[in-house]
Amino acid sequence: MTISDPAALPPEELAARLATPGAARAALVHAAAQAGEAEAQLVYGQMLLDGTETPGDPRAALDWFTRAAAQHHPMALNMVGRCYELGWGCAVDAGRAVACYRIAAGQGLAEAMYNYATQLALGHGVATDRAEALRWLERAGDLGYAKAVNFIGSFAEDGWAGPRDMAKAARCYARAAEGGDFRAAFNHARMLGAGGQVEGALEWLARAVAGGTPAFAARVIRWCTASDIPAFRRYAATLRKGRAC
Repeated sequence: MTISDPAALPPEELAARLATPGAARAALVHAAAQAGEAEAQLVYGQMLLDGTETPGDPRAALDWFTRAAAQHHPMALNMVGRCYELGWGCAVDAGRAVACYRIAAGQGLAEAMYNYATQLALGHGVATDRAEALRWLERAGDLGYAKAVNFIGSFAEDGWAGPRDMAKAARCYARAAEGGDFRAAFNHARMLGAGGQVEGALEWLARAVAGGTPAFAARVIRWCTASDIPAFRRYAATLRKGRAC
């Protein structure tokens, strides 16, 4: 029995190896990917893309995503789209990214629905169609995808596919924030602050900073610094002090 034959491992040993991060797990996933398991090909591609448990190699990651996508794996197809959208292991090809997202969205994948809707809304690789984008966002939102719900809130706030509806925007931001989206946490905080609920807004600003990227935290600091709400400016000063330590 060798690592090239993962199916021959006793179930307990297989589970133990898969639950333990590191080179052994990477080798097992790689072996399963080579054996043609689509889910393993997706996982190994993500490892290569992130450089976790194995040296990073975006070009090889795209190859494994493509192999899994050829087996009609929706998330793998979505990841092929991400690679072509962002130039991970390949030249940027917005049209090809859109095609991948559209197919995976049609297969019912919420993440792909969101990505396809984003391209439609912004006109990246496809003609701008915000009404169609909103329809896909609503489908993803019905599946509980928080990022899509947050974007629906932005549509309502900015009037991108109909009249502005601040009440709907506030509801969407609150729902998406509760669902764990850090951008929605910030938007929810904005709405609470505008409504005079400063203490609640500060709690959601903290969640947004904790869940977001360093670049997003910097954006929150800038926004709070420019706010006319004293408590937000004090919060920004606290964040700046913490980042300087």
